[in-house]
Amino acid sequence: MLRAVDAFVITWAVAGAYIARFGFEPDLASMNDETAYGLFSIGLIIAWWLMLGAWNSRQSRILGAGTDEYRRVAAASLWLFGLVAIFSYVLRIDTARGYVGVALPIGLLGLLIARWFLRQHLSLDRRRGKSMSRLLILGGPSAVAHLAASLRSASEGGYLPVAAYTPGDHGNGDVEPESNLPITGSAPDTPSILAAIEDCGADVVAVSAGVRLHPQTLRHLGWELAARNVGLIMAPALTDIAGPRIHTQQLAGLPLIHVTTPTLEGGQRVAKRLFDLVISVLLIALTAPLMALVCLIVKADSRGPVLFKQERVGMEGNPFRMLKFRSMVTDAEERLAALADRSEGNGVLFKIKNDPRVTRSGRFLRKYSLDELPQLFNIFAGTMSLVGPRPPLAQEVDSYEQHVRRRLLVKPGLTGLWQVSGRSNLSWQDSVRLDLYYVENWSLMADLVIILRTVRAVFRSTGAY
Repeated sequence: MLRAVDAFVITWAVAGAYIARFGFEPDLASMNDETAYGLFSIGLIIAWWLMLGAWNSRQSRILGAGTDEYRRVAAASLWLFGLVAIFSYVLRIDTARGYVGVALPIGLLGLLIARWFLRQHLSLDRRRGKSMSRLLILGGPSAVAHLAASLRSASEGGYLPVAAYTPGDHGNGDVEPESNLPITGSAPDTPSILAAIEDCGADVVAVSAGVRLHPQTLRHLGWELAARNVGLIMAPALTDIAGPRIHTQQLAGLPLIHVTTPTLEGGQRVAKRLFDLVISVLLIALTAPLMALVCLIVKADSRGPVLFKQERVGMEGNPFRMLKFRSMVTDAEERLAALADRSEGNGVLFKIKNDPRVTRSGRFLRKYSLDELPQLFNIFAGTMSLVGPRPPLAQEVDSYEQHVRRRLLVKPGLTGLWQVSGRSNLSWQDSVRLDLYYVENWSLMADLVIILRTVRAVFRSTGAY
C-alpha cells in the first residue's frame, strides 16, 4: 500500500509542477522544452520513488509510531532535490526554479499527509489486534512483566507479546503472574530458546533486562534468528528516555549506550524564552476580542471580579500570581474545606466533575479551557511558559515525594504533556510520569507537537472539569 500511495503522490506532484510550468495547452514554440521536461519528470518520479525505498522509509519497524518514518521521507526528498540542484549546476542545465519550487513542497507535503492517513489506518488495525508482530520476551520475571505492560499500552508500535522465556529462572508455574504470558521455558541455551520461538510462532524476540544468558549464547542466538528471519530487539532497563538522548558507541565489539544528561541552559533556555515571548504576543493579539467577550460574560453571569488571581509555585519553588478568568463563585476558596471529602481527583489534585462552586459561564469556560487565556500574560511576563508542567499549589508541593519535585526544574506551562494525554482523567502517578518525562527530554520540537495536540484536546474537551 505504501509503494502504491507513494507512487500516486509523487506522480501527482510532478504532474502538477509540469502543468504549472507549461499549462494544459501545448505550445509549438516550446515543444523541445516540453519534451525535455516530460522526460525529466518521468525520471524524477522514478528517482523519487526509489529514494524513498533507499532511505528505508517503508521499513515495517518504523511504521505506526514515532517520527522516524516522517524524517526519512523528508530526508529522502530533500536529498533528491539537493542532488538535482548539484547536477544542474555542475552540468550547466537550466532547470526552471518554478518547476522545482512546485514539485518539492507539494510532493513532500503530500507524502507526509498520505503517510499520516495510512498511519491512522494502521493504528486502528493494531488496536484490533491485526498487523502485529508476535513477540517472545526473554528476561527476568519483573523485566518481562514491565516490558509486556509497556508494549500493550502502546499497541500502535505493532508488537504483541505472546510468550515469555525466563533463562535461569526456576520459579514455579507455567504463566508469568503479572503479565499473564505463558512461560515457554527457562533453559539458558540456544536450542531451547529456538524451540520456544517455533512453539509460540514469534516473529520477533525481545531481550529485556535481567536475562541470564552468557554473551556468547546471545551472539549465537542472534545468528540463528537472522538465519530464520526472526527479528531481535534489545530492550535495556531504561524508561522514559527520549531518542535524542540515546547514543550508541561501538567499543571492543560492544554497542555501548550513552544517555546524555538533560539540560535547559544557555542557548536552549534563550530559545525557549524567545519562543514563549513571540507566541504569547501573537496569541494575546489574536485572542484579545475573545478575552474581551469572556470578560463581559463573566461579569454579567455573577458578581465579583473578572480575573481570579491565585498564588502558585513556579520554577525552582518560586511563588507567583497566576491569572485565570473567574469560573467560580467569589467565596470558592472558603467553601473548599466542606467539599474536600467529595474530591474525584487523582489523590493529590482536588477535582469534582460537578463542582457546585462553578458558575454557569464557568462550566463552559472550563470545558474549552477559555478560563486559562489570561495566563498568556503570565507567559509574557516570564513566570510561566507555553509548555511545561501545570503550576501546583503550595499545599500540593508540600505533599510531593522527593522525585516529584523535579517538576519544578522548569517553568510551569499553560499546557503540557499530561494535559494532552487525558487531563484530569489521569492518575497522579501517570501525571507525574508524563511531567518528569517532559522535564528530562525537553526539546523545542516536542513543545510544538504538544501545542498542536493541545488544540485537539481543547476541542474534544476530554477530562476538562
